[in-house]
This record gives sequence, structure tokens and C-alpha cells, in this order.
Amino acid sequence: MANRRNFIKKTTLATTGLVLGATGISARSYKNILGSNDRVILGSIGIRGRGKDLLGNFTKMYKEGVTVKTLCDVDSELFADRLKIASDNQDGLVPNTVTDMRKLFEDKDIDAVAVATPNHWHALATIWACQAGKHVYCEKPASHNVWEGRKMVEAARKYNRVVQIGFQNRSISNVMQAMAFLHDGGIGDVYMAKGLCFKPRDSFGISKDSAPPANLDYDLWLGPAAYREYNEKRGHYNWHWHWNTGNGDTGNQGPHQFDVARWGLNKKEHPIKVQSMGGIFGISPKECSQETPNTQMSIFEYADGKILEFETRGRYTNSESNAGIKIGNLFYGSEGWMEVNGRTWKAYRGKETEPFAGSEMGEGAAIGGDNSFRTAPDSKGHFGNFIDGVRSGNRFDLNCDVEVGHRSTVLPLIANIAYKLGETLNFNGEYEEFINNEEADLMLTRKYRYPYVVPHNV
Repeated sequence: MANRRNFIKKTTLATTGLVLGATGISARSYKNILGSNDRVILGSIGIRGRGKDLLGNFTKMYKEGVTVKTLCDVDSELFADRLKIASDNQDGLVPNTVTDMRKLFEDKDIDAVAVATPNHWHALATIWACQAGKHVYCEKPASHNVWEGRKMVEAARKYNRVVQIGFQNRSISNVMQAMAFLHDGGIGDVYMAKGLCFKPRDSFGISKDSAPPANLDYDLWLGPAAYREYNEKRGHYNWHWHWNTGNGDTGNQGPHQFDVARWGLNKKEHPIKVQSMGGIFGISPKECSQETPNTQMSIFEYADGKILEFETRGRYTNSESNAGIKIGNLFYGSEGWMEVNGRTWKAYRGKETEPFAGSEMGEGAAIGGDNSFRTAPDSKGHFGNFIDGVRSGNRFDLNCDVEVGHRSTVLPLIANIAYKLGETLNFNGEYEEFINNEEADLMLTRKYRYPYVVPHNV
């Protein structure tokens, strides 16, 4: 693994001529060379899949004062391709590489990190980063379980770090416009919200346990999760469909629409009741190792009686609403209803079938005569918003502070608990625990594998 990494560095150095850390030029010195006191130095943790997207987005901000100094991943096979992406976007500047994020946290020059690991690593990576004095951009869901999500919030507050959760809808201008419209009474009193995650997925198969590939540090990949033998069908991406590391599609794609639903209802508190039912349909357990449901209906009730519904359909299905939504949201109010389909939204008054307000595709201009949201709010996007928050050091500048992200993440997590137990559960939001149900409370956290332990006292 070390020889491969040295080869990558030497090869890239020969073509670009400048490698951070390999030339004696520190990131802080590099800030001075560029003459910018506002340059933000980043580390990128987890560079497969979504991590590759994050790396591309942050390195494209190079001319805006952002530099990715170090890439971290437990799979060294990814480095060559990702180093090229970074180099191409950073005028030939090539990051360092490490496999253990703790090495990255030791670098005093790094201001912030982007975390795009599997779900079971989100909390510990964020907490360690805060303890090391780093700001954090962490992908959704905020955490793998409820208890560790609260610890993320505590760490951010204790160390006064800016922590943004990757609910990107919070920084999409048209969605911001739609939420402002709802909160201003656009369809009256909103009494119900529905989130949709209709994403057909075929069986990914089954295989025998085996030795992990030489390029993968499997112990680091497992991290806080319970030990189990390596199996390629429980690894890259498929970790989503196994409880030890993932949360199913309700906790994968679902959190984005859970967040929009809660945002539209204007709920800053937890629900008081949750029930969830479903199963694995259309896929034989003899032919696939999937554990999480591919079809799931979850319903939440708030103290004032308002309802949040969420539906996951992982098999063949129709869409819903006039807009043909498969991934999106519906809102129902005392005077009408609204659909949000990606960046597009439309509102309907009463029984009318034509929208009276909404966004034009990609433009953000409202439809209709006299509503006050003709122009969508300006937005630098979620990544730009995070960098602004890092520069200001003010969590209130973030569109999705860790507390906001945690509250939206709690919804799919407690839905999955209700699904596993097959019970309607009453939830005490103040203490983030269930009422008179010890079995459910045990599922709010997990037994961590030493030394990858989320601490009680962060």
C-alpha cells in the first residue's frame, strides 16, 4: 500500500511539479504565497461515490480561496483518480494522501474537513475533527443512530466549531423560496407533509465471506461498527442495506425529503409518536443479503396533531402528484396544497387544478399575480455556504447547522426502530428517548468497537 502511494505521489509530482507537504511548502505558507488570509485549507475524508462529488465541488472553489490539501480514504485504489481531479481543478496542486483520518486531524494547517464516509463513521469522524479544532462538512444522514447524533451537536458546541450537514435542499434557491411561501401562509395552515423516496433497486446478489482486497484497510473501514468478516456484497455502497453500517433507503435518500418535510411543517421539535411498517418485496433473501426494507411507510405525529408521512418504494412504481414526483415532497394546507419536485415547486388553491404560485423551471420566478415570492433567495449553494461559515466562524451563518441536520436525521432513525419492533412508539423529544420502552431505547445507540468509540463526554 505504501509503495503504491509513493508511486502515485512521484508520478503526479513529475507532471505537476508541486505537491503540498512533499515540497516543504506548508498550507499556511501557501496561503501567504497566494496573498489571501481568507484561504480555507480542507481535508477530504471518504472519496468514493458522494465523496468524489464533494472533492470535485470543493476543488472547483480553488480560485475562490479554497484548497484541498489532503485526501483520506481506507481504499488506496481510489487515490490516483482523485488526485488527478484535485490537480486539474487546483492549477496543478496535488494533495497529500492518508488512509487514517487521525493523521489528517494532526495537521494544524487544515481548517476544515469534508466527511463522506459510510453512515456509521459520520459521528466519530465529526467529533474527532471538532476535538482537533477542525470545522466539518458532514454528509447526510448526520449519524447512524440518535445518541451519537446528539454527541455531534455537543462536540460542535463545546469546541465552537462550524458543522454543516449535507442537506443540500437548504441551500437551493427555489426550495428556500417554496419554504418561505409555506411559512408565510401560502396554502393556509400546513397540517400534513409527505416525503417520497421512490427509487427502484434490483437485487445486488449474495457472496461468501472472503479476505478483504489488499488495497482496503478493512479494520478502518469497519471502524465503530461491530466486527464481521469481509464480504464484497456488504461493502462499497451495499453497506446502505445492512443495519451494521447503513439505514436503508429510508435513511439514505430519504433524509433529504425528511428534512424538507420537517422544514415545510416548520417543526423545530421532535414528534411525539412514530409508527412504521414495510418489508423486502420482490427480492429473495436467498439471492440477496439485504437486511433493510425496500418498501416502508412511516408516520409521525407532533404534539399539535400535525402529521408527517414518509414512503419508501424500492420496487417498480408509479409517480405521485401532478409533477410526477418520485423523489420529492407534498404539503397539504387548509387552503390548498403544494408539490416540490427537485428544484421546482407549484402550489394549488382549493380544488383548482392549475397552480396559482410556484417556480418556473430553473428560473425561480413565481407564477401568478400577487404573491410576494417573485424571486428566489440568492444562494451560493451548500458548499459555498459552508465555506462562508468557516470564514465567519459563526454557526448561525450556516443553512444547515448540525442541530438542524440532527433533528431531521432523527426522523428516519426512529422510524427504523419502530419498523424493527413492529410497534407504535411514543417519543420524548426533550430527552431524545422513548417512553416506557427499554427495548426501543437500546436501539438509540450501539455498542462501539474499540478503539473507535463515540465518547459520552465529547
